[in-house]
Amino acid sequence: MFGLGWGELLIILVIVIAIFGAGRLAGIGGALGGSIREFKKAVREDEPAVKSEPKAEGETKA
Repeated sequence: MFGLGWGELLIILVIVIAIFGAGRLAGIGGALGGSIREFKKAVREDEPAVKSEPKAEGETKA
């Protein structure tokens, strides 16, 4: 991951917590999670219906 090890990631996390604070960071994470959920929901709604119901025997295409 960009050549970063656990030590570097831990230092970055500590700096981010020091800048934003733990409470505000939790709010940012919640907002980000909600945005991702809404995006996935919108993508699922826009997908064309690929599945179709099976036709009964003797039924022909009009």
